[in-house]
Amino acid sequence: MRVSDFDYVLPEDRIAYYPPTERGTTRLLVLDRAKGEIGHSTYASLDTRLQPGDLLVLNNSRVITARLMARKSTGARIELMLLEKHQGEQELALYRGRLRKGDRLLTNGSELVVEELPDDGVARLSCSTGSVSALFGEHGAVPIPPYLKRDAEALDRERYQTVFAEPPGSVAAPTASLNITDDLLQRLRAKGVEIAQITLHVGLGTFLPIRSETFEEHVMHREFYRISAQTAMQISKAKEAGRRVVAVGTTVTRALEHASSRLVETGFQEEVSGEADIFIYPGYRFRIIDVLLTNFHAPRSTVLMLTAAFAGTELLQRAYQEALDNGYRFLSYGDSMLIL
Repeated sequence: MRVSDFDYVLPEDRIAYYPPTERGTTRLLVLDRAKGEIGHSTYASLDTRLQPGDLLVLNNSRVITARLMARKSTGARIELMLLEKHQGEQELALYRGRLRKGDRLLTNGSELVVEELPDDGVARLSCSTGSVSALFGEHGAVPIPPYLKRDAEALDRERYQTVFAEPPGSVAAPTASLNITDDLLQRLRAKGVEIAQITLHVGLGTFLPIRSETFEEHVMHREFYRISAQTAMQISKAKEAGRRVVAVGTTVTRALEHASSRLVETGFQEEVSGEADIFIYPGYRFRIIDVLLTNFHAPRSTVLMLTAAFAGTELLQRAYQEALDNGYRFLSYGDSMLIL
């Protein structure tokens, strides 16, 4: 199996360039792995597809306003993109333009100084008026995905964020949960679905297609995550009782599967955190999750390969063709798939 096996033609008119007018009104394709069957539903009726006792795991990371324009003393424009939060790291930003160590950039009444250039296209910055993150938080724009081919608009501040987002640090949304509403959460709890949360700060690497042709050549990006002791215990109790762990999104899946060995070692009694650099593709054996709720992903993306590993490559290809044939909307603001 090669990376090119995960390429497909995605017509531009099937990309959701904007969110639905009302949160939670997207469609839901239901894929039953055991029966090999494909059904059609709505995201808002997710509660009817889950069972009492299921453990629904959400990623509560908050998307930061990570994009900011600045100018050098020469007048040259520099685009800055604050990178996702990592454990113990100072704030870094991607930049588009030419920078040298010591350059000073002006933006929104503040001066940024390039303290270091630790990697190609990456700068470590300091700010004359306080923290770099505070400056981005006040004046930055929402870092919507590049494939939307538009600038962020006012609606993106609300809609490119989950209703339960808390700790800031992501530069991309955990998109599978963008259509979860407070009403849906209430109905899930009323049915007896248990809800847990983890934090994984989503990075720009989630958008990047794999350029190599073999899986072994690809260097996986890393993303910081934290699984609380409470969530670890909820997972343990669900597993012991034979209840299903439902991962809402590939970010939750990456965190839980990366942490699986340490969760077992600690007896599911302690907080586990780390840098998820796990590359999941067909042949991987899942240790934690039993059900996956996810969006429709871009060709050649690592998240598409993760989904294929869970659903089965041939069945997922059938499901994607079914979605294309039936007018589903793809990518971050689009429709979703529930894989049982």
